[in-house]
Amino acid sequence: MSPTASILPLRFSQVGYEAGGKLLLDDISFELESGPRTVILGPNGAGKSLGLRLAHGLIEPTSGAIEWSSADPIFLRSKQAMVFERPVLLRRSAAANIDYALSIHGTPRRERETRVEAALTKTGLSALAERPARVLSAGERQRLAIARAWATEPEVLFLDEPTAALDPAATRAIETLICSIADSGTKIVMTTHDLGQARRLADEILFFSAGRLLEHTPAADFFAEPATGAAKAFLRGELTW
Repeated sequence: MSPTASILPLRFSQVGYEAGGKLLLDDISFELESGPRTVILGPNGAGKSLGLRLAHGLIEPTSGAIEWSSADPIFLRSKQAMVFERPVLLRRSAAANIDYALSIHGTPRRERETRVEAALTKTGLSALAERPARVLSAGERQRLAIARAWATEPEVLFLDEPTAALDPAATRAIETLICSIADSGTKIVMTTHDLGQARRLADEILFFSAGRLLEHTPAADFFAEPATGAAKAFLRGELTW
């Protein structure tokens, strides 16, 4: 497999997911190309985070199919990364967290030091390189989790509520980082409950409601004139079920 080969596009074809006798996602179909920053919106329980976990391969659909342009599972794993709302960091320094991720990805030891330093610099964490990850602030921990993922040079980066519970300054730092990662060529696919953030970051919107995908549209069109009543109600701040 050529190192320049792409795993995109990502296709969901009539994907469903059932757990505990309950259908949580139903008949989800869409295709994501490289380039546009994709933001997944919807009310609580709509299936946003579940969709990310399915896309990243953490769980398997119970119906339908999820396909990438590559069928090589090792190559697929090497070209994507995911950062969770509450990332798990190792009991070691910030730099060592990134180094460990690179070692797991098979990065040669001689390259790791350079890539660790670059990731820390890009995320504004160089001064905290030797500080234990567990004592960092919430915003610093989230930046470290993103740095750790970015250092592996993923083609696709999944972000699940990357600024949940962060203060405005930390949120702004994460948003700036997300834009920088996207500008470097990495495809961003993220969930957020923050409509202001979605307006600032999204190029395209996937709108989920009650386990179904109701809209997949350019962000400007979605915010100007959503096509469904559920999306209009969501943008007005009304509860949807």
